[in-house]
Amino acid sequence: MRPHHLPSGLRGGLDFLICADWTPDQALAIVELLDDLRDRIWAHYDLALFDLIRDDRVSPREGLSADPCPAHDWTDDPPF
Repeated sequence: MRPHHLPSGLRGGLDFLICADWTPDQALAIVELLDDLRDRIWAHYDLALFDLIRDDRVSPREGLSADPCPAHDWTDDPPF
């Protein structure tokens, strides 16, 4: 069996067992609970989470240029 990819990127640690005998209704209740938890966390930490995700996905080499095309490089002529 291939290991499940986790969004956290963790590849080791303690197993988290989930009961295999849940009814579909019980499983749906857990999924809804997790969705509600995610919504409440985003509502409270929204901008801070966006900053963390952006910082995690942009490598230091790439960086973000404040002005990729400075105005002094502009000409009145179209580029074609």
